[in-house]
Amino acid sequence: MPPKIRKEQALEYHAKGRPGKIEVVPTKEAKTQRDLSLAYSPGVAEPCMEIYRNKEDVYKYTAKGNLVAVISNGTAVLGLGDIGPEAGKPVMEGKGVLFKIFADIDVFDIEINEKDPKKFVEIVKSLEPTFGGINLEDIKAPECFYIEKELREQLNIPVMHDDQHGTAIISGAALLNALELQKKKIDKACFVINGAGAAAMACAQIYVSLGAKYENFTMFDKDGVLHQGRTDLDDIKRRFAIKQSDVTLEKAMKNADVFVGLSVGNVVTPEMVKSMAKNPIVFAMANPEPEISYEAATGARKDIIMATGRSDYPNMVNNVLGFPYIFRGALDVRARQINEPMKLAAVKALADLAKTTVPDIVNLAYNQKSITFGPDYIIPKPLDPRLLATVAPAVAKAAIESGVAQKPIENWDGYVVELNKRLGLDNQIMRVLGSKARRDPRRIVFAEADNQKILKAAAIVYDEGIGYPILLGEENKIRRIAEENGIDITDLPIIDPRSDAMEEKRNEYGELFFKKRQRKGFNYYESKKIMKDRNYYGCMMVETGDADTMISGLTRNYAEAIRPALQIIGTEEGVNKIAGMYLLLTKKGPLFLADTTVNFNPTAEELADIALLVAKEVRTFNMTPRIAMLSYSNFGSNNSPEARLVAEATHILKQRNPSLIVDGEMQASLPFNKEILKDNYPFSELVDEDVNTLIFPNLSAGNVAYNLLKEVGGADAIGPILLGLKKPVHVLQLGSSVRSIINMANIAVVDAQLKCKCGEEQVQKSPWWERLKKNNKK
Repeated sequence: MPPKIRKEQALEYHAKGRPGKIEVVPTKEAKTQRDLSLAYSPGVAEPCMEIYRNKEDVYKYTAKGNLVAVISNGTAVLGLGDIGPEAGKPVMEGKGVLFKIFADIDVFDIEINEKDPKKFVEIVKSLEPTFGGINLEDIKAPECFYIEKELREQLNIPVMHDDQHGTAIISGAALLNALELQKKKIDKACFVINGAGAAAMACAQIYVSLGAKYENFTMFDKDGVLHQGRTDLDDIKRRFAIKQSDVTLEKAMKNADVFVGLSVGNVVTPEMVKSMAKNPIVFAMANPEPEISYEAATGARKDIIMATGRSDYPNMVNNVLGFPYIFRGALDVRARQINEPMKLAAVKALADLAKTTVPDIVNLAYNQKSITFGPDYIIPKPLDPRLLATVAPAVAKAAIESGVAQKPIENWDGYVVELNKRLGLDNQIMRVLGSKARRDPRRIVFAEADNQKILKAAAIVYDEGIGYPILLGEENKIRRIAEENGIDITDLPIIDPRSDAMEEKRNEYGELFFKKRQRKGFNYYESKKIMKDRNYYGCMMVETGDADTMISGLTRNYAEAIRPALQIIGTEEGVNKIAGMYLLLTKKGPLFLADTTVNFNPTAEELADIALLVAKEVRTFNMTPRIAMLSYSNFGSNNSPEARLVAEATHILKQRNPSLIVDGEMQASLPFNKEILKDNYPFSELVDEDVNTLIFPNLSAGNVAYNLLKEVGGADAIGPILLGLKKPVHVLQLGSSVRSIINMANIAVVDAQLKCKCGEEQVQKSPWWERLKKNNKK
């Protein structure tokens, strides 16, 4: 289900640090005087004159070809209405973020203080030299129709009003597949459309382009059915007007094949759905409340195919499936417009993609074993990494074939490779993990709950449905910290291991601990006493099944935080030593680094063990490990004991797992310079491979490297992730940020899903389960 977002969290997200969500970053070096002389005067005069002589060279020498303007006057912002251009700016910035992360398109958001459509058109028209495309956003009807029409006719760059065409394209793809599954022909299908705004009219028109007949539509707006006697209908709406003026929604629904709602919530009843034809199709896309709830519609008819605008039900009609990829394809062939063939190409590409085998990474993201084409999957999922390389080429080909492309693509295979490189596909990994965690949330013990960062992270983890936090510490102190910082922990259980109320549970845990450690330095009294320590108590909760995972270490020495986990939970079978791994999200994609936190100077055997642990963990992220064993030597160039140790570890690894993609010893730069590696060491198993895993010769090298990459290289670090424990316990770095704690919670929950197969049945044994679950469903 969609994450629950609190007002204060949303405001803090936008205000913290640099206000807003976007910035401009130079793409060329600008550090020396020479750089600056090239970037500006006098060097900048040369491209200026080239463009003056040939205007098309603006695409060669500037960012125009990858730059889209998201333009609005704030007259129809989300469900907020006419709130003005300034108030709409956060939405436009957000749209820019989506363009960037899904299609690597740069965006300037432009908010225009003008409601007169003719003046608005003139303002936008004057911006054509700057941009490669125009995305119109949140402009009210009917002005939006005039504005888009005029701009499309007057400009030589692609223009699209996403509120209209985005929904139309995505629902069009869903419609084609739903009709196929229900064994209906589009030209014979009878449609009822509730709503006649910009999106609804665009939907109806694209359905006609796909083969639907005007005479098979019955449409309604706020004034009732669109009939031929009405004098307030524009040219487009008149095409859908029927003869009868007394038709109600209830009457129109009888024997209808398809209902499409883009209106208001709860206007369709189960009885109306029951009156529809055999194998009906219902797209109830009003937000946040659909025209009829998913439960009510599917309860009324077992033969129904249902789609909504919500992420907590199957078949979400989400515009992000369309606009980033449509503009990507249009920009890449320098299309003069986004025409009907291009939109229809996007429709068919999306429809066809839903019928192909779904990659494991998508199944992982949505916590399903096998998503397959059928009534609950008629359009691709937003996190499907194939969307960019599927939709953009289809749109680009349609632009070329329809004669609006100015820069044809000749090597389509190369284009697909280029598209996938734009995003570093694997950097979707945290979105995938977050989605997976929310599909099966687990109980997370936060051992240091008397800390503002922990409480803030725990509240967000709970609100977003990632997991069910259990707070350890003195209750009054925790509640005081929460109140002072405006953190809502009302529904979160607080356990104080030192309190009299927990004496019985302490004794129970102490008995169990004594059995584990009675010949390893703990006597009976000490075993019970140590259960007052929150780290020991929390680990025992995980060990006994009273919780699924634990997070600690924010305010403690790392070794001190790990010790209880080793003493209580122990290592997995066959594992002699645990290891610490960091996941770094870099511009080259995700990198897994180990050992960064535990083993000081591992032997060759231990280094091989660490690499095998990391490889196993990388596979849980649905990635193939490609491992570089690092040293200051390249394949025997130095005969020192340290270099030989890494070479020996590599040899051991290949003996233990011959199928593993691994090589070494090598310097850290070598695996990322493919040409140098191929030219100088063509025998290497890593030639032409995208290395994603780095194994360091010792703790000092690993720890220094990850800190440098994080602080200087700008990588987003997630970890340390403890490897080799029998059950999931994770230890934070001292002073971790709230974001890092939330990321670790995602990792911990997914780890618990893999290691604790008990699932919800075990979770439900907790006395606070019903209260937590009820709140999380709100």
